[in-house]
Amino acid sequence: MPMPMPTFMTKYGAKAKTAKQQCTILLNMKAKFLGFILASAILGACDDNTGTLGILDDSDQITSSYTQIQMKTTTIQVDSIPAVNGTCYLGQVTDPETKTRIKADFLTQFHTMENYKLPAKSTMLKDSEGKVVADSIVVRLYFNDFYGDSTNVMKMNVYELDTLNVIEEGKKYYTNLDLSQFINAQRPEPIAQKVFTARDYTEDEGTLNGSNYYPNIQVKLPAEYGSFILNKYYEHPEYFKNSYEFIHHVCPGFYFNLTQGDGTMLYLDVSAMDIYFSYTGKSETTQKDTILAGVTRFAATGEVIQSNHMDVDGTKDLLQASLNSSHTYIKTPVGLYTQLELPINEIYRQHEQDSVSNVKLTLNRYNDFNTSHYALGIPQTLLLVRKKDMNSFFENRKTADNITSYTTSFNVNQYVYSNIARLISYCQQEKYAGMKETGLTEAEWERKNPDWNKAILIPVTTSNSQSSSSSSSARLLLDMKLNSMRLVGENQPISINVIYSKFSK
Repeated sequence: MPMPMPTFMTKYGAKAKTAKQQCTILLNMKAKFLGFILASAILGACDDNTGTLGILDDSDQITSSYTQIQMKTTTIQVDSIPAVNGTCYLGQVTDPETKTRIKADFLTQFHTMENYKLPAKSTMLKDSEGKVVADSIVVRLYFNDFYGDSTNVMKMNVYELDTLNVIEEGKKYYTNLDLSQFINAQRPEPIAQKVFTARDYTEDEGTLNGSNYYPNIQVKLPAEYGSFILNKYYEHPEYFKNSYEFIHHVCPGFYFNLTQGDGTMLYLDVSAMDIYFSYTGKSETTQKDTILAGVTRFAATGEVIQSNHMDVDGTKDLLQASLNSSHTYIKTPVGLYTQLELPINEIYRQHEQDSVSNVKLTLNRYNDFNTSHYALGIPQTLLLVRKKDMNSFFENRKTADNITSYTTSFNVNQYVYSNIARLISYCQQEKYAGMKETGLTEAEWERKNPDWNKAILIPVTTSNSQSSSSSSSARLLLDMKLNSMRLVGENQPISINVIYSKFSK
C-alpha cells in the first residue's frame, strides 16, 4: 500500500494454574470418561469462568447425553448495511448466475498530516496577482483487487463535495444513502470525468509487472483547484492543523459516480490527492538558487470517512425462488444473507436441569456449476451474529466475542462452528430475564421479541491494521466483494449436534 508522503517532497531529495487448567485437572482426577461424547461434553463446558468450578467428591458422577435437533434457515435481504468501511467499491457488474445488477460508487474525504507545512510563500511560484499557482493536481484511486475484465472500459464523473453539508464522523450511514446530496450546491457540475480500465495502458509491461507497482486510477483535476488549496494554506494555516478543519474549510472530499460500463468492480483500499507545485530553493548539487519541483499529498485513510453506495436491481425474483428451494443464499454486496432460527426451546425441552455443553453447527455449501469465465468469489470468513445486533456490530466496530458472535473459515466446502453453546445459553437467559421484568408469559414475550432466537451469517474480513493471525481479536469489516454461495437449507432443515452434561449422585 502506498504510504503517505512527508508534508512536501522534492525530486532531489511458577504461578497458579488457570481456571481451564484447574477444570481439566479436577475432571481427570474425579470423573470417569465414558467415550468420546462424554469427553466432548466435559471439555466443552470448561472455560475461564471460575464461578462454575466446584469440588467433586467420590459420589459425584458426570453423565452426558447427545442428540440432533433440526434448525430452519432462510434467505433474507438486507436493504442497507453500514456504508463506512475499510474498502471502497467502484464499478458495475451483472451477476452471471442470477443476472442481478450491482452498481457501486463512493465518496471520500482526505486526511492532513499533523504539523503540516509547505515551503515559505515567498519561494512559491506565483501568478501576476501574487497568488500561488499549482502545476497540477491528481487524485489516485489505489486498488488491491478487482472483479471482471481488466480491459473493460468504464466511465465516471467526479464531483466536489460541500463544506456546508459534510458527511460527519459519528453519524450512522448506510449503503442506500444518496451520496449526491453532499455535492457542492454552488458547483453541481462534475469537476472531472474519467474513462478508465482496470489495466493501465499508459504504463509499460515492465512497470505493471514490477514489485513496486500498485494498481491505481489517476484522475486529473483542474489545476485551479490545486491552486485554491495551496492559497488556503497561506491565508489560513489553521485550517490545515487537523483533518476536521481541512474537511470543513478547505476540501470536503469528492464523490466518484460511475456513469457508464458493466463488467468490472474495483476494490479500492486507499486514495490520495497529490498537488504538484514549483518553488525556488538551493540545488543539492550546485548549492545555487534554482526552480525545484514539489508535491504535497493528502490521503484518504482510516482517519477520515469513506462511504459506499450500492444500487442493486433484480434480487426480488431471486429471493422468491429461494423460498421453493433446498438452499439459502449468501450474496454480497447485494445484501442476501442466510438467517438461522436457533431451536433454543427444542434444545432445552426436557433438559431444563442439564448444562448445554456443546452445540456444533455445520453448514454445507452446494457446488457452483456456473461456467462464467469470471465466477463470483466464495466468502472465506463468515460472521455468525444475532440479528438484532447485526448493524450495531459494525457501527460500533466490535470483535467476535464467542458469546453473541462467532467467526469461522471456509474449509472443505463447508463452514463449521464448533461450539455455539454460550449463544444458546445467552438467548435463553435473556428471555427469562425479560419475562421476569415485564411479567409476560413465555409465549407473549417471544411474540413481542420475534428476533430473540435469530442469527445471521455475514461475510467479513479483518481490518487492514490487524494481522490475519489475530483475526479473533481484530476489528471485523463487512466483506462487500462480489461473493455468491448457496448453503443447504430453506426447505431442507439442517441438523445441529447438541451435547448435555450434568452431575448426579
